[in-house]
Amino acid sequence: MKATYSLSHSLIAAHHPSTVDLLISFQGEAEIRNQAPRRPLNLSLVIDRSGSMAGAPLKQAIAAAQRLVEHLTPEDYLSIVTYDDTAEVVFQHQLVQDKSAIRQVIGKIKAGGCTNLSGGWLMGCDRVATQQSTERINRVLLLTDGQANVGITDSQILINTARKKAEAGIITTTLGFGSYFNEDLLIGMANAAEGNFYFIQSPDDASDVFRIELESLTSVVAQNLTVTMQLEESVEIAKILNNYRTTALGNNPEIFLGDVYEVEPKKLVVELSLPSLTNLGVTNIATVSYKYQTVVDGSIQQFTDAIPIVITIASEEAANSSQPDAVVVEQASQLRIAKVKEEAIALADKGDYTAASQKLRQTLEALQQALHESFEVAEEIEQLDHYAQRLESKQFDSSMRKEMRDQSYQALKRDRGDLKLRGVAAGSASSLEAVSHADTGILVQCFREGGKLRVRVISDGYNPDFNVQFPRNLRQEGVTYVVDEIKLSADSSFYRASGTIRRLVKPGEERAANTSSTKSSKRQKLNAPTSAADLETVDTVGDGVLVQCVKEGKKLRARVVSDGYDPNYNMRFPRDIREENILYVVDEVEEAKNGGSYIAYGKIRRLIQ
Repeated sequence: MKATYSLSHSLIAAHHPSTVDLLISFQGEAEIRNQAPRRPLNLSLVIDRSGSMAGAPLKQAIAAAQRLVEHLTPEDYLSIVTYDDTAEVVFQHQLVQDKSAIRQVIGKIKAGGCTNLSGGWLMGCDRVATQQSTERINRVLLLTDGQANVGITDSQILINTARKKAEAGIITTTLGFGSYFNEDLLIGMANAAEGNFYFIQSPDDASDVFRIELESLTSVVAQNLTVTMQLEESVEIAKILNNYRTTALGNNPEIFLGDVYEVEPKKLVVELSLPSLTNLGVTNIATVSYKYQTVVDGSIQQFTDAIPIVITIASEEAANSSQPDAVVVEQASQLRIAKVKEEAIALADKGDYTAASQKLRQTLEALQQALHESFEVAEEIEQLDHYAQRLESKQFDSSMRKEMRDQSYQALKRDRGDLKLRGVAAGSASSLEAVSHADTGILVQCFREGGKLRVRVISDGYNPDFNVQFPRNLRQEGVTYVVDEIKLSADSSFYRASGTIRRLVKPGEERAANTSSTKSSKRQKLNAPTSAADLETVDTVGDGVLVQCVKEGKKLRARVVSDGYDPNYNMRFPRDIREENILYVVDEVEEAKNGGSYIAYGKIRRLIQ
């Protein structure tokens, strides 16, 4: 494995205390491994099949899982566990021999019930334990779209258990689906278990996220990468910017970076505080020692190495005229921004939206004053501005919180472009002036790509592959815009939209800016036929609410299984259409005035899976 480093400032002034950022990058090298075959997988896929997964979410999860199976080999072990109220092994842990049979098993998974996350996850861990070996990658993939509301529901207990499982050699990766899962729990479990976390914001993202995780699993070139910083006298670590597990060893911390993937460098950024140094020339400020395990000639071996960190002490004039390393500055800035997002979330959770917005605004201003001609920085500026606006209008919702937590997590733990700044819960183009012709304007279009909302120019004469820096609060998937001007960035790698922005519509749909349409309330008296056989059927939940009938003693009870509702509440629901385990989609559900139960409104349909 190759280790390299860079400093934000390789030249500092003598006789002045200094602060510099140190970037260390670890990269696996396939040729060093003599083209050895990849490590076999010992994998359990644990799929939430609770009622809220019904429809498009479960269909996409099933399709993604089936595609994952295609990439496994006869040397890999796999089991499939599903869970709702209870957990069940639907495919026993075994070598992957008959992929068609496995795909059929996955394809038969149906939704219904609540979310016994602990039961499903622990069952998956038990399956992996039966074939656990240091020669294999031992991993549980836990997918859920809801809260742990059955079984063990205490988040801290689940996180502590994930840590113990990791100490025993079983790693957990968590995948949060939609907008109702507990991101603090899933990120906490992934961190404690030394695995990965992914936010699957829309059903279409499932396949892409599964692909990323499989690429990671099948390209592990080193495990248990551990770094020890040995600092020279009076040199101190001001801050470790990544979110890695750290053990204090005096002034020389030990930092655990975990797995290193061939397809993704593992980066560590440390802010160093240097004393006033007097001797001109190159001087050593630290030594970075590291150790890791990798497979060589069919067995796991441990390797150790070290690299000296040096800096040049120069005159004040020479130091002031030197330019900082743009790559290190940008990497360190992204990590600091990630931590600011976490701080803003903590403030917003307490209801202090003003302070949360101010934190983002301060970071935004700093970025704009020292803007690097980088599309990632340009996107970060648009993201921060969008989130600050949402906080200022007190629109801090579940989707926004998950986006911010996911962006922070990925920045602090990973280094993949397809995981940076993911998020599709943007704004709306409805407030814009709507026109039916472009005149002299330039057409751009918003679309979704890999869990991100992108804007590209569709008018002739522009590079259609270049991204456009565009206000996040106006991005709406599928919308075409007319902008006054498109400018090329200084590094000629992306465009910036400037001037007035309008929305392109069909003739007859024109309107002035700032008009808004109001939705009529859909709350209506419950509309149900006289029997379940007469119900209209649907295959998707849409923006409806899922209800399921379950047997309690001799009675059939209706309960809400969509996330965000109490699964223990009874529900006023027509008795003539109640059938055990049937899933229904109703327009709207509201808690009764005296509490403790729910009332259904609008149309009732039967969900066909």
